[in-house]
Amino acid sequence: MAFDIKLMDILACPVCKGKLELDRENNALICKFDRLAYPIENDIPVLLENEARRIEQES
Repeated sequence: MAFDIKLMDILACPVCKGKLELDRENNALICKFDRLAYPIENDIPVLLENEARRIEQES
């Protein structure tokens, strides 16, 4: 079973409550405002701030 894309309508960043974007290449949900990437493990998004990784600002 793959990550259900319909969840994108209801999921939000746990830090800022903003919209998340799906990064299929890295299997993560991205919050561009906080520059955090939340992993998707076994098709389940791990929306814990301490599990997120910082992403570099795009140049």
